[in-house]
Amino acid sequence: MASSSSRTTDGKPRRLPRHPASRLAEHWTTIDGIDVFYRESPAPSNAPVMMHLHGFGLSGRYLLPTAELLMDEFYTLVPDLPGFGRSGKDPSALDVPDLAHAAARFLDERGVEKTTLVGNSMGCPVILEFAHHYPERLERAILVSPAGGLHNQPLRRAMGQLTKDGPREPARMMRVATPDYLRFGVPSTVRMFQALTKYPTLDRLLELSIPTLAVIGSRDPLMPDSQRVSEVAGQTDNHLLLVVIDGAAHAINFSHPGELAHVIRLFMADKPIVDDPDSPGHARVYEIHRGKFHPPASAS
Repeated sequence: MASSSSRTTDGKPRRLPRHPASRLAEHWTTIDGIDVFYRESPAPSNAPVMMHLHGFGLSGRYLLPTAELLMDEFYTLVPDLPGFGRSGKDPSALDVPDLAHAAARFLDERGVEKTTLVGNSMGCPVILEFAHHYPERLERAILVSPAGGLHNQPLRRAMGQLTKDGPREPARMMRVATPDYLRFGVPSTVRMFQALTKYPTLDRLLELSIPTLAVIGSRDPLMPDSQRVSEVAGQTDNHLLLVVIDGAAHAINFSHPGELAHVIRLFMADKPIVDDPDSPGHARVYEIHRGKFHPPASAS
């Protein structure tokens, strides 16, 4: 359960944001001696658990638009992983395995045995590492704009991609992201990028043996083109569904929450992916790869 202490591990008063960022309740807890800030929905009766994992240098705040749309159907958790956002830092731990283990211990603290994980950007390698160490605890994996592969190396290339991505995101994204990036800092950025370049993303992806959804944006400069992504998806056994949101850039969870939540619902229900008529705008949702793990509902 959430810690009832009103003070952090270093004795400072614990403070929740003055203006809550969403309808999810905001709490503090302590994981391995580190103060962790997180958001949580009420737990609907018998609802499956869904935890959202943020990207590089960010907090869970930009994931909230999508998480809020799903909170009535899933017991929803959105933590700031250790070292990110409002959570405390562990100077000796800032790599993908550390974050995956921290995610598992956070679930332990919440009393959660199995979950579906929804990640954006860096959150996707964290999911893959979680699946590597705790396969029995992962129901499904949802990888949104997965980052950290060869396409994002070296650092100057990744920085150029991020620079291109900025103008493609909603202007309000900068008001959410800038405080997170400033809090994360340059030294942490360099260390985390080095950790991501060493991470065997493709190997871990090919290990997955659970239903997996990958969602990419057609305007995401951090991703290879859809043909290359489809080629990589084809190397998996039979369990990967790959969907494109036309017009989206990298932070799909923030910019296109209606479309993304719609795709997630269909995936979780093993239904064919169709465009969402209720999401306004010109974004179009379509699948470009489907394995045989979950055939469309209309298939015989």
